[in-house]
Amino acid sequence: MAQQIPMTQSDIAGEPQDDGTIEVAPDLAYLRLAIVNAVFFGVPGERHWVLVDTGVIGMAGRIRRAAAERFGADVPPAAIVLTHGHFDHVGTLEDLARGWDVPVYAHPLERPYLDGSASYPPPDPTVGGGLTALLSPLFPRSPVNVGERLRVLPEDGSVPEMPGWRWLHTPGHSVGQVSLWREADRALIAGDAFVTTAQESAYAAVTQEPELHGPPKYFTHDWQAARDSVRLLAQLEPELVITGHGRAMHGSAMREALQTLARDFDRIAVPEHGRFIDAPQRAEDGSAYC
Repeated sequence: MAQQIPMTQSDIAGEPQDDGTIEVAPDLAYLRLAIVNAVFFGVPGERHWVLVDTGVIGMAGRIRRAAAERFGADVPPAAIVLTHGHFDHVGTLEDLARGWDVPVYAHPLERPYLDGSASYPPPDPTVGGGLTALLSPLFPRSPVNVGERLRVLPEDGSVPEMPGWRWLHTPGHSVGQVSLWREADRALIAGDAFVTTAQESAYAAVTQEPELHGPPKYFTHDWQAARDSVRLLAQLEPELVITGHGRAMHGSAMREALQTLARDFDRIAVPEHGRFIDAPQRAEDGSAYC
């Protein structure tokens, strides 16, 4: 069973900056933090900016340093926006939100994982793919608590402090995962709806060979919803994508790969076996919250 769509170095988007980020648009850059990406929205040198996701624990210093170089010392973001609340996307959230004293925005279905009231369902190490999947039971899944600063994303689809962007509910990997879309330049921040590296493999996560994959298998709890989310994003025909794991991609080859993933999702992305294939964890039946 195929599990990836190979791409080439020419499909990789962005230029490395002195602050450690990869800039993919004049107001958009991402910072690789071990196995995951955090995204900076805002024009360098200006004081208005937003952080999308906050990486793994221990990376707050790197985020602060990059932010200071891009936007100026002691310039906090206007907000933190979360694609979802898995440990590798909220590892520094409590530290940064408290230190900057800024609001945190997320989908309402992610609230229990962000206000300390619920843990995610356990990961599934039986999905295969490499060492990361095997080690996934050791990953944190307890909730963080930023309840006093937590805000729900607006129902009208707008993204606070990010003019021109809209949020799209793209569940499957997490019940309340969102992706961010800017129509003007067809830029997409996809979270983990799909990724551009084989995240189940520790080797691939380090080398980041450009490949298009479905969401990380070990933490995806609803494969039907994940399929629907990828198809929704493929219909947008993005020009640029930043995913939660792997390098940013752009261009026609990326779009073709995304269309292939959407069309053949069951063959490409869904593992041959796994506890959540026949027993998905969903918000409507309460099984998404532990």
